[in-house]
Amino acid sequence: MRYWLFKTEPDVFSIEDLQREKISFWEGVRNYQARNYLRDDVKEGDKVLFYHSNANPPCIVGIAEIVESGIPDPHQFDPNSKYFDPKAKVSEPRWYGVKLKLLQKFKQQISLSELKANVGLAEMIVVQKGSRLSIQPVTKKEFEIVVKLGL
Repeated sequence: MRYWLFKTEPDVFSIEDLQREKISFWEGVRNYQARNYLRDDVKEGDKVLFYHSNANPPCIVGIAEIVESGIPDPHQFDPNSKYFDPKAKVSEPRWYGVKLKLLQKFKQQISLSELKANVGLAEMIVVQKGSRLSIQPVTKKEFEIVVKLGL
């Protein structure tokens, strides 16, 4: 099992949306490194720190679990979708997603500044200057520290 941090803008898709939907397809990733993680590395059973970016403050708000992985993003084939990619072919998809479900919404949000202040999280990708990738690997130790802070 691996651990991840998935960033989302809460006005687009929040943890409350995931809670309401029960299982949701993580769509719209259009960065090749993040796509590679979704296509090749994120697997069923992996745990996800659910991060609200572009929020005040940016923060981790809960935990999700991957329930299906390596799914070609159907929006890439839909000319009416904002995620449409004219270069994508059904036989050769360019973009992938996963399905996830909410495991737990944290009792308290863990802000980016709190993450940065925690010595045990000094190497966590999200606290690094210039870190913008929407899908990031997280170590087991980092995951456990964050979960303790949120419960």
